Amino acid sequence: GVALNANGDPDRFESYGLPVLPDSIAGFPGPLAGVLAGLDWAAKQGADSIVTVAADTPFFPCDLVPRLLLAAEDAPHPLALACTPRSGDEALKSGGGKRINRHPTFGLWPVALADDLRAALEDGLRKVVLWTNRHGAGEALFPAEPFDPFFNVNTPEDLARARELAS
Repeated sequence: GVALNANGDPDRFESYGLPVLPDSIAGFPGPLAGVLAGLDWAAKQGADSIVTVAADTPFFPCDLVPRLLLAAEDAPHPLALACTPRSGDEALKSGGGKRINRHPTFGLWPVALADDLRAALEDGLRKVVLWTNRHGAGEALFPAEPFDPFFNVNTPEDLARARELAS
């Protein structure tokens, strides 16, 4: 099944014919609240896990789901985030730690951790990576060349670049 996480008037998405899931935690606490809404919906559908993608990212990889599943094989729960290599300059600025960029809106999430996520959000946690690190999330590494497949469209310039890449 496919559903949209969105707050506000759900009728604006009526033409898609999909369920629209608002955040269940008040105050727009960020992407984890959307994940929680998806986990709660999936639990009612009898699913074990969900995969999330950002709606403003037109070029995400076609093999996202199988690669997330592979990355989660050794994790304690079926939990994994998509990642791309970090450029040399970015890696140096970060102190030489992990040389990856995590894309936390692209992930595999286990329904079994919904209550833990709800408690974390109610306690004020907002950082996706902090929560996923607590649970030993896997990382699915995707190439960032010839362009980052997780490039998202937020500005008119981004839209122009997306049109160029699509052609």
